[in-house]
Amino acid sequence: MARRRAFVEYAIRGHCVFPATGEGLRVTTMASVTDQRSKCVRLSVAVAMLVCAMAPAASAANCGDDAAGFDAWLAGLKRTAVAQGISPAAVNSGLAGVSYDPTVIRLDRSQRSFKLSFEEFYARRVGPALIRRGQTLMRTHAATLDRIEQRYGVPGPIIIAIWGLETNYGSDSSGKFSVMRSLATLSYDCRRTEFFTAHLLDALRIVERGDLNLAQLRGGWAGEIGHTQFMPSGYFKYAVDFDGDGRRDLESSIPDMLASTANFLKGHGWQAGQGWEPDSPNYAVIKDWNKAEVYQRTIAVMASKLAESR
Repeated sequence: MARRRAFVEYAIRGHCVFPATGEGLRVTTMASVTDQRSKCVRLSVAVAMLVCAMAPAASAANCGDDAAGFDAWLAGLKRTAVAQGISPAAVNSGLAGVSYDPTVIRLDRSQRSFKLSFEEFYARRVGPALIRRGQTLMRTHAATLDRIEQRYGVPGPIIIAIWGLETNYGSDSSGKFSVMRSLATLSYDCRRTEFFTAHLLDALRIVERGDLNLAQLRGGWAGEIGHTQFMPSGYFKYAVDFDGDGRRDLESSIPDMLASTANFLKGHGWQAGQGWEPDSPNYAVIKDWNKAEVYQRTIAVMASKLAESR
């Protein structure tokens, strides 16, 4: 609506500007000036009515609230992807057979914000078993975690805490949803079109780069990928090939997943050798991983407990 008003105001200004001196107007009398004003006011009203009439159609073409316009929208999205430099082969293979998923919309609408206190949230999410399992994994992957800390400056306990909280160390990474279908549905939906379109385009770039194939691109209903639940844009920007096999595989390569999580934190300002307690610079970086204060604090506290076993 704001864009529509701005356009109308621009149209009116563009047709009804009368310099004080009359310079540039082919008028010589007050009557002709009045007549000119009348004509351009009528023209401006017509332009305004036309813009207002066209706006709903433009909105309908860019997003939708049901499956009716999805196929037409998807065709346009494919053209947009190719125009942004993604290969037609990657676009066509990545979006082949993609359809609107009403289940994803239902899940998006039923989200609940964090309303638990830190104590309640921590008690629900972090139990002795999660800590013990994390300590075991820290010993199992000690050499990899040491290399990661040397390269990115992020200590193992922080990475393991994120891994545990996100998917219980991979146990809850079920991959029930097609990442492409979920992202296409949420991109087409009118609620957060631009946000999810950016992720959809980067998911196509992940396919084009050869990191994951379509069978592997299964994750959460909102498009999260892998054991630490990277969104595609974060995946495309921060994923690293830490095991040296030529692919950035955050789905099945533990070294890639752990190192990429560290690379994300480093990319958001993690300071090597510094703590992660509240009020520290690194504590603020954790918030870039998850905006919820209770989640941020839970990562920090869990990491401190894991560090006690080092």
